[in-house]
Amino acid sequence: MNEVKEYILTDWLPVTKKEALLRGWDELDILLFSGDAYVDHPSFGTAVIGRLIESMGLRIAIVPQPNWRDDLRDFKKFGAPRLFSAVTAGAMDSMVNHYTAGKRLRSDDAYSPAGRSGMRPDYAVAVYTKILKDLYPETPVVIGGIEASLRRFTHYDYWSDSLKPPILAESGADLLIYGMGEKPLMELVKLAAKNIPLQSLKNLRQSAYLAGIDEKLPEMKNVEDIELYSHEECLGNKKKFMENFLITEKVCSGKGDVRLIQKCGDYKVIVNPSWGSLSSDETDRGFDLPYTRMPHPKYKNGGVPAYDMIRHSVTTHRGCFGGCSFCAISAHQGKFISSRSEKSILSEVEQVAAMPDFKGYVSDLGGPSANMYRMGGEDLLICGKCIRPSCIYPGICSNLNYNHLPLIDLYRKSGKIKGVKKIFVSSGVRYDLCMPEKKTDSERNFCGPYIEELVKEHVSGRLKVAPEHTSDKVLNLMRKPSYNLFVKFKSLFERISEKAGLKQQIIPYFIASHPGSDIEDMAELAFKTADEGLKLEQVQDFTPTPMTLSSVIYYTGIEPYTGEKVYSARGKGDREKQRLFFFWYLKENRSRIRSMLKSMGRIDIEKKLFKG
Repeated sequence: MNEVKEYILTDWLPVTKKEALLRGWDELDILLFSGDAYVDHPSFGTAVIGRLIESMGLRIAIVPQPNWRDDLRDFKKFGAPRLFSAVTAGAMDSMVNHYTAGKRLRSDDAYSPAGRSGMRPDYAVAVYTKILKDLYPETPVVIGGIEASLRRFTHYDYWSDSLKPPILAESGADLLIYGMGEKPLMELVKLAAKNIPLQSLKNLRQSAYLAGIDEKLPEMKNVEDIELYSHEECLGNKKKFMENFLITEKVCSGKGDVRLIQKCGDYKVIVNPSWGSLSSDETDRGFDLPYTRMPHPKYKNGGVPAYDMIRHSVTTHRGCFGGCSFCAISAHQGKFISSRSEKSILSEVEQVAAMPDFKGYVSDLGGPSANMYRMGGEDLLICGKCIRPSCIYPGICSNLNYNHLPLIDLYRKSGKIKGVKKIFVSSGVRYDLCMPEKKTDSERNFCGPYIEELVKEHVSGRLKVAPEHTSDKVLNLMRKPSYNLFVKFKSLFERISEKAGLKQQIIPYFIASHPGSDIEDMAELAFKTADEGLKLEQVQDFTPTPMTLSSVIYYTGIEPYTGEKVYSARGKGDREKQRLFFFWYLKENRSRIRSMLKSMGRIDIEKKLFKG
């Protein structure tokens, strides 16, 4: 086996004053406040940002899950940092973390020790920031992470059922870093370390800040300024909010260098252009830092469930060009893929293999979508002019290089590392990306060999895919392929598994109550999935989240690209009825489902589901 390293307390970034002093630090340059427990692993953004700052020679401490309800000692224990405080809600938006799609409080939290709930506030970024600004008004606060990133403009907030202002205006933070923050944060830290006032950094890419309503903006070379409708205009007119979304999605999809401006009260929010996707070297840097790959020792009496799920997994890339309407990955991580080098990935697999609890099985080798590693546009000049939100819907772009061979090679090389018995793929596979219509396209991009390799060698008994629905009407709104393609993939999966003598299942994910889905669509879903021999497990109700097309449709009742009116199940009763059809096979649901089918005149489905 590979050599196992023994760790000491100072191998983690400090979380207490005592730990900082153990490093010889009596003053800190930066404090990072997070809504998550501190897990020193590259899958956790807080650890990545902390390690990057440390690698720049600065003194940083992490304050994980500070108590905001007592005397605020967690916010005071280090005093004011020399440069700035940084705030993130954690790996999830705090409201998604706290509440179910039915707006019920969750009983657990995968990013807290022992899965305990209630370890962070609602709207954590704003709460933490306001506390810090009250305690240390002269110390700048920089906000980032998914909650801050996706709330950078006026956004629909499902939990209050209202439009909320840009988070900079609500929180009072001095600067917002959006998207994957390594590159802008490193630029920010370099400048702040030179004692350049943070408030003067007006041209920092991938950042946002508040300016006076009449303040003249500094020039940004070759950058186009676009002014969105103001927050107040959006409050009074859903169509204007919808038109703002169309602009922001096009910018996120690659519409050149654009600086977006939105007025809100006595200020205007300035959102500078992004850096774009990172190179392999830049992506590697964040993954190759000296992580312990373990939770901080303070959690010895209760593990962190999110860590337990990924402890033996390795990320290959970031970003997603799928463009699903209900997903905000492209608005946060980017539409263009940032892939790690093969060397960096194999090095991390070796580290996993050296972990004392490793039994030979890498639980996942993948990314937001498992099979997008090293994929992207053939001609990047074409990509720079393209505003398609998805590279694979309604069909695979002719400019897309989706060659699966580098991924096949990566699987095989990873599997040869000492101590590794199997490499599993548990992140979601985009089957529409490896099943093109033309045979020549499939052959050129090694799609058949990829599917064979995947099914025979990398399925741990169950393969996750996400058809999401069976109705073409709903799937078109989701920007997902026809359900028929899933049926075709399932048949291929089962044929390859049977031929190889493998007992394996395909586990499909489905969503109820997505805009466009009505009760009859769900009844059809029940019948079609039953016809495929599926008893659904991985299901969820649609949750509108900021900066997604589906949320805009849910709030406005209109598909913004077509102007078409769209039904959404908004009431608790309507949403519960839709969800019920996922579990038609349970005896306790049978009479209610039969009654609904009869009321909608679908006796045909009732007879097929319940065999007369």
